[in-house]
This record gives sequence, structure tokens and C-alpha cells, in this order.
Amino acid sequence: MSLIDTRYSQIFPTLTPTQIATALRFASGPPQRFVPGAVLVSIGERNAPAFLVLDGAVDILRHDGTGREGLIVSHGPGHISGELTQLAGRASLVEARAGADGCEVASFDAAHLRALLIGSAELGEIIMRAFILRRVELIAGGGVGSVLIGSHSDPDLVRIEGFLSRNGYPYSVLDAHEDVEGRAMVERLGLAADDLPLLLCPNGSLLKRPTDIDVGACIGITPELDPERVYDVAVVGAGPAGLAAAVYAASEGLSVVVLDSRAFGGQAGASARIENYLGFPTGISGHALAARAFNQAQKFGAEIAIPVTVEALDCAAADLRTGVPFQLRLAGERQVKSRTVVIACGARYRRPDIANLAMFEGAGVSYWASPVEAKLCEDQEVALVGAGNSAGQAVAYLAPRVRRLHLIVRGAGLEASMSRYLIERIAALPNVVLHRGCEVTALAGDAASGLAGFDLRDNAAGTTTSMDIRHLFLFIGADPNTAWLSDCPVARDPGGFVRTGAMAADSPGPVSAHAASPLQTSVPGVFAIGDVRSGSTKRVAAAVGEGAQVVAALHGVLATS
Repeated sequence: MSLIDTRYSQIFPTLTPTQIATALRFASGPPQRFVPGAVLVSIGERNAPAFLVLDGAVDILRHDGTGREGLIVSHGPGHISGELTQLAGRASLVEARAGADGCEVASFDAAHLRALLIGSAELGEIIMRAFILRRVELIAGGGVGSVLIGSHSDPDLVRIEGFLSRNGYPYSVLDAHEDVEGRAMVERLGLAADDLPLLLCPNGSLLKRPTDIDVGACIGITPELDPERVYDVAVVGAGPAGLAAAVYAASEGLSVVVLDSRAFGGQAGASARIENYLGFPTGISGHALAARAFNQAQKFGAEIAIPVTVEALDCAAADLRTGVPFQLRLAGERQVKSRTVVIACGARYRRPDIANLAMFEGAGVSYWASPVEAKLCEDQEVALVGAGNSAGQAVAYLAPRVRRLHLIVRGAGLEASMSRYLIERIAALPNVVLHRGCEVTALAGDAASGLAGFDLRDNAAGTTTSMDIRHLFLFIGADPNTAWLSDCPVARDPGGFVRTGAMAADSPGPVSAHAASPLQTSVPGVFAIGDVRSGSTKRVAAAVGEGAQVVAALHGVLATS
């Protein structure tokens, strides 16, 4: 049974007359009447409002990039249309039309909708739950969003799938060689192999071999940033720390923009399962946890821009006393201005020193284990390198889906770096083979066919074995993602992590007047939280705690500027 079958009343709740009266106090304007068949919202339309139906009906229709159409639901009196897109003013995934007898509706733009969610706790819970469940159903039900055409083994297709799934965006895939419809599309458009993968956007536009930035613009998830607006807080990084800072800062009335180059959730968002996070005794996937925080931040009005790459922080002219803001230079010759900056960009995946590694990234070599990667290696033999908790979580997720998993660790075992519950779980998995004191030294294969195998060296024995395995997962830690700070004298430790508090005050260069704050960097008004901070505890809960903690320091700085 589908989600609609089991939770219809929660997905499409009918508000009572009292609840309708309450909601109308937050409407964008007076009710409007539309004639039968009138289009209220078009596919791809930005800043489309939600509608509370007062009379008649509003039909919600799905379209995919190939032009197919289908009715999702017909909203009657007391229903409110919309889903998570309406909270942030992004491009609409569906079309809304007036029903056969027309309709009378009250509209709620993003600002008024957020005011309703916050102003009425009862309605906020009902509507927020409905919006989240509707997005889940759009992803699961198909026929909505973009259509990808290409080969499942193409690294670019895998990359785009990962980008869309990590950002909670619905899509479908047609194999250009095996699916009849996919082959027909390629032939009809006269596409060559170099044109694939192809992205068909909901509005009908077509992109050949798009970048993540191209995809974000095409599907309408990347907002238009006003270069002259000055935010109270700019958060660089949408991982657990950055999202926590956004939630708490926005809920306390600060204007917040969050910038991330790939997806919300950071490395934690790629974790298959987190079982030691407070309050989730049965565990929760990193993506699910991050999605909740992402939706929560948007509910309170934080603006989240993905994918947006911050190339530099210009802090030479910034002055808290005179109100001259920081400038963050973005890719594409754009900029964002903010009175304060929170560095929450985490770390980038560490790459071992293997000569031809880049050739196989996305073509057999992966740095995370999402459902996309799990599907590619289903019922096959795989290898995973790493001995930390993220590696243990990935093993527990992948092992039931593959024929055999080789766990490769350079040390003598897992005890020094992995939580006990994960070690015990791995020991109970019958298809996991542990290779202690070993490391991968070379990769085999070519650019056309991807990874064919690798050499595994036993350091103690001095022997090397060739492994005919086409899927290799690397979980060997991460390095701080701080290269973009080179134009700003933010003190960093020898490893590149940002110094804060007393460590920042003891560093060469400018000393902050607010160095007493444990999260303050050496530059006044610039803070660092989460994995990127020197000396931080590399745990999701610790990152969330620092995200909440930094808001008090932000208030202190903003109050004196």
C-alpha cells in the first residue's frame, strides 16, 4: 500500500471551521475565485503560494519531463495545497488548476505561510506534517520532477542521482540502452554518447551532461540571492552544525542565509544509520535527520542556497563597530553580505595516495554509501576501507545488500577507533571479511568500463594480492574544507582546522575582542563550529550543540555592533 493509502488523513487533512478561521488571519490577502480549469500554479513556477480551499476544488496534477500528466489529488473545502517547495519559494513540482466547478481560495505566500506555521502551533503541526509527507509521496510515487537518461554505470549519472537524492528532490531514470522509452528518446533527439546523461527538467527544458550547478538552476532549488542585502548571519555549510545554527538563529529573529556547495546534511547526511544520537533509540538515517533540520530551518525563515560555492571570505574592510559587513565571494561572480559569519563547512573526504584514483571516482570508487551506490553493487562483492564509526555504519548498511564485503583496515583492528556496538554488529555479519594491517596500493581498470579491481598489500607479510572487485568504498577520514579562507586571516592549526577561543587568541594575527567565546575565531564576528573547528568532538550531537551555542555569541556581537 502507498503512503497515501495508509496516511491519507495526515497527508490531506481537512481543517475544521475554527481552524479555517484561524488560518485566514494569516492569509496574504482576501479570498479569490477562479473559473473552472484556471491554472493557479504552473510546473516550475517560483514563489508559488499555498491555497486554502474555501469552496469548489483545486486539482493537483503531476508532470514529468516527458510530458505525461496525472491527477494526484483534488483538494476540497478545508484542504490546504502545497508541499515543502512553498516554504522556501522554490520551483513548483506540480500544477494546480481550478476544478470543474471553479474554486474560491485564500492564498499564503512563503512569508505568510511561515507566519501561520509559527503563529498557530496546532495548525503548524498539521500543515508541516502534511507538507513533509507529500514530498515523501512525490519521491516514492514517481511521475514528478526530472527525468534522467543515461547509463547506470556512468559516473556523471551517479553524481546527478546523488545530488538529487541528497537534496530530497524527486526524479526518475531511463536507461539509454535497456529501456525502450530511453532508447527512443535518445534516437528522437539525435543524441551522441558524449551528450549523456541527459536531464529533462519539469518545465520541459533539456540539459546535456549538466553540472550540479546546472541541475540546481534547472530544477529551481537554487535561490536568487540579492547581492545588496545584508544578513545578520551567513552560515557556510549545511551540515548538522550549520543547520542547527540556522534553526536557532532564525527562530530567534535573526536573518540567516546558509550556503552549501552540494547538499544539506554534510558528511552526516550520507550516513546510512546513526544509532547513538540522543533521542533516537532505534536509530535514524543521516539523510532523514538532516532533512528534518533542513525543513525546520526553512520553517523559521532561514534562506538555504544549494548548490552555491563560497570561493573566498573578504574580511579586510569589515568592521563590527561601523557596520561594514563581511563579503562572501561566490562562484559565478556573485556575493553575499553579512554582519557575522559562521564557518560550518566541515571537512572533505580524504583521498589515499593512489596514482589513478580520480579516474574511478563515481565509476567504482565511492566516498559514501547511499541507496544509489547500494543499488549499483547489489548482490555483488565489494570492499570498504576504513575503521571509524562512519565506516562501521556503512558496513552495517551495505552488508545485507551485497554478496560479500571485504573490510580493509590499516591498523591491528577496529577497537581503537570504532564504537563497540558497531564492532559487535559487524562481527555478527556472516558475509563480512576483515583484512587487518592491509591497504589498497593500486587500482585496475579504465575510464570506459570503470574499476575492475585493486591490489591489496598485507603490510606485515609484505605480500600483495589482486582483488577482482568492482566496487570500492573509502571511509578514511576527512581534511578541513578551509581553502576558501586564504584571503581572510582566520587562524588555523597545522592541520588546517580553524582555531577558536583561547587557541585563536594565542595565534599570530588579529586577536578578537570576543575571544572569550569558545567558538570565536581570531577575526571579530567570524565563528567556527562543528568538524571544521580545531579540537572539536567529531560527533553529530556535538556539532548540533555547537550550532545552538554559537547563537548566543552571535547575539552578543550583533548587540554591540
